Amino acid sequence: MKQANEQVCNNHVSSAGEAAWNADSHSQAHAGRKQGKAVVVFSGGQDSTTCLFWALQRFEEVETITFDYGQRHKSELEHAKAIAGKLGVPHRILDMSLLNQLAPNALTRDDIAIEQEEGELPSTFVEGRNLLFFSFAAVYAKQIGARHIVTGVCETDFSGYPDCRDVFVKSLNVTLNLAMDYGFVLHTPLMWLDKADTWRLADELGAFDFVRTETVTCYNGLPGDGCGECPSCKLRKAGLERYLMERKQEEGASR
Repeated sequence: MKQANEQVCNNHVSSAGEAAWNADSHSQAHAGRKQGKAVVVFSGGQDSTTCLFWALQRFEEVETITFDYGQRHKSELEHAKAIAGKLGVPHRILDMSLLNQLAPNALTRDDIAIEQEEGELPSTFVEGRNLLFFSFAAVYAKQIGARHIVTGVCETDFSGYPDCRDVFVKSLNVTLNLAMDYGFVLHTPLMWLDKADTWRLADELGAFDFVRTETVTCYNGLPGDGCGECPSCKLRKAGLERYLMERKQEEGASR
């Protein structure tokens, strides 16, 4: 059933979403020329900050939007605001506390442990989060005349989250365009990158040190390298170590 649904969705995307994907391809083909206005779905973490630097190189105007959904790592809100300020990017925080009432989970409740049972979604999965975030980002984007929405979701390191899959993003892109009669393009620069690749991209964007020291990826809200113990910190650290090893090997080979 799951494969059948994804096939139907992919078929629908190939027709109804053709214009959006062609626009995205056109944008990539003309990477040297900046496009219009973009909104970055922004948490102040490694992935979304890398995407912010990516967007700043590609779009004439960039704004960021952050969601306060009662997350236990509240410090990400302040770091997101600070990062946007340092980069001179307009920043807005939207109250999404209702999400915590509807879908309590380990990211919003201290009394729920961060864990994952085999074959089950992690306790950090927030039901409907990206569906709501991207939808509200689209509403905001249309109000300010932006057609591009950038998000750091990734299918390679997505921990089983269904709302980080490429097929979900593509299907939602089509749905948003139909629902709002607008030509949105949802960009996912990290979709097929693992954490080592994401560090590489940050380095290529000239943002490696900034991303490493200024962002908050830790589920416990600690900046930089974080607590080193939560799943998010472990994933970030493993990717960093692998990228640094690869970079060292590449530098040695080029001498």
